[in-house]
Amino acid sequence: MSLSDRQAQILKAIIEEYTITAEPVGSVTLEKKYNLSVSPATIRNEMVALTKSGFLHQPHTSAGRTPTSMALKYYVRELLKEEEMSVAEEVAVKEKVWDHRFEIERFLKEITRALADKTQTIAISCTSKGSLFHSGHAYILANPEFYDIDVAREVLSLIDEFNRIYSIFSKATSDEPIHILVGDDLDNEFFQNLGMVFTDFSAGDIKGSLGIIGPSRLNYSTVIPTIRYFGNLVSEIAKNW
Repeated sequence: MSLSDRQAQILKAIIEEYTITAEPVGSVTLEKKYNLSVSPATIRNEMVALTKSGFLHQPHTSAGRTPTSMALKYYVRELLKEEEMSVAEEVAVKEKVWDHRFEIERFLKEITRALADKTQTIAISCTSKGSLFHSGHAYILANPEFYDIDVAREVLSLIDEFNRIYSIFSKATSDEPIHILVGDDLDNEFFQNLGMVFTDFSAGDIKGSLGIIGPSRLNYSTVIPTIRYFGNLVSEIAKNW
């Protein structure tokens, strides 16, 4: 579904505000904080239209709206401006893992840890040979989505189960280098507000995936290029295996 330029501008503002606050976004906030060049009434009308078309959700207890999985995917596909890692950041990552480039298991463990530290989320890697690594568990405590003990328990349970992780990574059916799964894509009632971003790699007969799990309101503008860089680094190092 296509949106008008005005609807896209409003949706972009809502998603970017929601990414920061994790709170439903109202028209007053949009008018005051974002230069949308339209009246509050127009903003409200467009928010109603976006809600009816499935891009926004209105929690019963709030006048504000939150973006749906469909909206987040539209944002990534149509509205996102990526912020590439700096050369200094790339060098710092490479330095953390370079000494382990000839040891597959140790390298994947260290690059998973580096990805968690860089993105401040839980990072996960697994291979078709049955290896599974994860890091960054403490970072979930910084996000209100994980304050629900059932959500936190389910995520921590998930990342210890190779078959479940491998099954989720295998859901990616597109040829895109970066895969995004949000909400319903994860087939779990506790994961409605969560998202995963990951990439695939291969080294000879070994295939694998590397990515993160966190709130669906991830800062995709930095997360996507970061995942891309880490994936390319794995592919580069994998030539030594």
